[in-house]
Amino acid sequence: MRRINTVGGGAQTNVNGLEFEARTHLIDAINNHPEFSVLENQVFKNGEIVAHYYEKHGLYKKLLQSRGIDYSNYISKKLLPDGALLVDNTIYIIEKKFQNGAGSVDEKLQTCDFKRKQYVKLFSPIDINVQFYYVLNDWFNQPSNRDVFEYIRSVGCDYFFEELPLNRLGLE
Repeated sequence: MRRINTVGGGAQTNVNGLEFEARTHLIDAINNHPEFSVLENQVFKNGEIVAHYYEKHGLYKKLLQSRGIDYSNYISKKLLPDGALLVDNTIYIIEKKFQNGAGSVDEKLQTCDFKRKQYVKLFSPIDINVQFYYVLNDWFNQPSNRDVFEYIRSVGCDYFFEELPLNRLGLE
């Protein structure tokens, strides 16, 4: 007898993940903030551009290629961030993870060190610093993930539940 997947992963990844991603879309959150406005991928505060936003392949097409960077000269495979915000000379890479039952997504959290190091290699030729953040749904906020959370922070990455404070993005 086949059991229906109600916890995410597998065939339910897009159904559950897209809903969570829609609720946690960074550019919408910034645009809804009274001090900021967004036009295309540019973030404005008091009429001045303070950041640029990129997603997935846009990071490569709109940012790296425009600065003469061919990713394949630095890393072997593209990493496709859910969001990337360039503020001054720091890029904030945002990965969103949704889970509501046991599965492999919680194991993927342990890849943050590798991904951060890949982004560091990619951005070092143009002197851009890298911050790597996870935005997680509340399911992850449980004692069984304590060791993973300690690891994430020990390697210079960070995580947040359901939302990402704008002050952690250099947008104070």
